[in-house]
Amino acid sequence: MKKKLEKNIEKNKKEIIENICNLIKIPSISEESKAQEKMPFGKECNEALNYILNLGENLGFKTKNIDGYCGYIEFGEGEELIGIVGHLDVVPAEESDWKVTKPFEPKIVDNKIYGRGAIDDKGPVIASLYAMKAIKDNMKVNKRIRLIIGLNEEKDWKCMKYYKEKEQVPNIGFSPDADFPCIYAEKGIINTFIEMKYNKCENIIIEELNCNNNAMNVVPKYCECKLKYKSEIKNLEETINEIIKKNNYNIKYEKIEKNYIKIKSYGISSHAAHPDLGKNAIAELLTILAEIYKKYNISNELIEFFNKNLKKDYNGNLLEINKKDESGELTLNIARFDLEEDILKIGMNLRVPIYTKLEFIKEKFKEKCSEYNNIKVKFGGEMEHQLVPKENVLVKILTQIFNDMTNNNLEAIAIGGATYARAFPNCVSFGANMPGEKDLCHQADENIKIDNLIISAKIYANAIYELDKLK
Repeated sequence: MKKKLEKNIEKNKKEIIENICNLIKIPSISEESKAQEKMPFGKECNEALNYILNLGENLGFKTKNIDGYCGYIEFGEGEELIGIVGHLDVVPAEESDWKVTKPFEPKIVDNKIYGRGAIDDKGPVIASLYAMKAIKDNMKVNKRIRLIIGLNEEKDWKCMKYYKEKEQVPNIGFSPDADFPCIYAEKGIINTFIEMKYNKCENIIIEELNCNNNAMNVVPKYCECKLKYKSEIKNLEETINEIIKKNNYNIKYEKIEKNYIKIKSYGISSHAAHPDLGKNAIAELLTILAEIYKKYNISNELIEFFNKNLKKDYNGNLLEINKKDESGELTLNIARFDLEEDILKIGMNLRVPIYTKLEFIKEKFKEKCSEYNNIKVKFGGEMEHQLVPKENVLVKILTQIFNDMTNNNLEAIAIGGATYARAFPNCVSFGANMPGEKDLCHQADENIKIDNLIISAKIYANAIYELDKLK
């Protein structure tokens, strides 16, 4: 039977590639600001949802559009439901960073599909759909198999909240949105914002900030700051130049008019779950500002907070917390630096080890912020960790399937990312990034190797086969 499943997927290889490329062409960035009737996340997300639902229907599946929030593709009978949960929304992409092709112009080079969503998560979703087709074409199942498709994963997960209000929750399942061999734990997440009222009465004033509206779950690649300085400040350009050279940052500055300087910081974007793979443009700009303010004896509590508590390792530990467990260490991504009217704000995305309570992190921030007169701290966008023990039958089955099919002997792993697996009980993330492969989620020139894509589809077919047999 398993050989038949794999042959079915090989037979449909051309279709799989073609449909992934067609989905990549749709710039499905989830935008509630562009919502229309029955399109809560905008026209492009709706187009992506309709595309895959029409594909599912043409392949002989039952489909349902759930009020534009999400949808599903299903076959089989019975009360028990196996869920495969993926998403079609993607993070924005800066065309100038891409070298092989443009983000929404898929291209096959060196047996890889390039384009935004290739690995996160359009490629794996299509692989899962054709895994379902292989099962449907070759055997009768004892349960219903449902591919659940979300459109707001990169932001607020409103699609999954809506799904759970309207539809059946799977009894067991997986999300093809992370790494093989299998994910048994995902860190907790909390977005933290520290802010202060900014009176603009200093000798050097932050007039404007622009960080390209960077997403909280992305390491920022660009940030610029317009400074206004009073005539008492001497040799500011020379000072900035010396500080930049000392830190060896990719930062440029220019005098744009009398008593005005613009500083531009350039970084490398990556997923906030892997801040070490990127270079944080905002954090480096804040470092420069901290040293400028120190040089000219200017007080700014928000920048002082950064310099004291975050500057030492803004990609890792913070606030004298040294938290680490089997899921890794606490990481922090400085994602936002904004000036909104008279409020100056820094926004951070933290990935918290599974045995550290989010409340502990909150209290530590409150404690540190209380040392300052004008700083406030707020929290939002938090998610508790997900933990399905390695001994759990689901984890064991999926890990064994991967190992058998790739001739490996790997154990399930923990990650800092957040997948739809944590939206449902008895669900884990499972592929499609292969062990040892660079994680290209949210990065320029995102791609998936076609060989890995086809192997993933075969793995998913075998996973469905084994889960269907599970009593």
